Amino acid sequence: MSQRLTQLTHQLNYPTGLLASKTAIVTGGGQGIGAEIARLFANEGAKVVIADIDGGKANATAEAITANGGKAIAVVGDILDDGYIQGLVKKAAEFGDGKVHVIVNNAGFTWDGVIHKMTDKQWETMLAIHNTAPFKLVRAAAPYFRVKDGEDRVIVNISSTSGIHGNAGQANYAVAKAGTVGLTKTIAKEWGPAFNVRSNTVAFGFVKTRLTAAKEDGAYVTTPDGTKVALGIPGKQLQNRQGGANGRKGEDEYPDIPLRRPASPEEAARAVLAVASPLFSYVSGETIRVTGGRNT
Repeated sequence: MSQRLTQLTHQLNYPTGLLASKTAIVTGGGQGIGAEIARLFANEGAKVVIADIDGGKANATAEAITANGGKAIAVVGDILDDGYIQGLVKKAAEFGDGKVHVIVNNAGFTWDGVIHKMTDKQWETMLAIHNTAPFKLVRAAAPYFRVKDGEDRVIVNISSTSGIHGNAGQANYAVAKAGTVGLTKTIAKEWGPAFNVRSNTVAFGFVKTRLTAAKEDGAYVTTPDGTKVALGIPGKQLQNRQGGANGRKGEDEYPDIPLRRPASPEEAARAVLAVASPLFSYVSGETIRVTGGRNT
């Protein structure tokens, strides 16, 4: 009864969706959490611009949304390319009839290594993808956010609990994700007072994606210079995480997560939808942790 009442209230207050008439850019929107964000945004009435380096996955996600009655386009390219960022914003504005309302800086990956063995390239790549690219995208989109037209504008930067608590083997990723929080707070303070722009961080814990799958599965990303970066967690380490110190399952499964399970990509995406929606209209400059209770 309660769930049905909530649905009816939503339909009465937002009959055409929480993000109706909004245009949203979702980086890394071709797969994983990004694809779920794009799908949920479209379901709530947004025109979604899917930015991804993988053309096949970006186009497939856009086509699936369109086939389901939503509005989406794929803009394929490398978020580390300044020219691509400028073109992305231009195409998003054209798709949105001259307006862009939401940016979700979701694109990223991990390139792990212990501190004493980490290379400059590993370090610099993580800062480039998680800090510099989001900053440049927000800067390029400034003309569409620093406006006074009475419409909501929202920036959501995706972080990780590694950026809040640190994580062994992830000095580069942890520093980059911590920097994301600083960028978020600065946007909120600079663009909130005059332009009513909300800016928040969503920090994920353990979400089932290619970044948290077994490294032995063979997932990888290729950097612009052709370097293949293996993704995932070593199988033995993953097994210990799932079954506790003794590798057992059952009551000890995921012992460090109170809900005793990882999040699905859709569950993670729901949090981003909530933060981007009018339901969070008075929340800005915050870091919303989506962890199943872990590290609380």
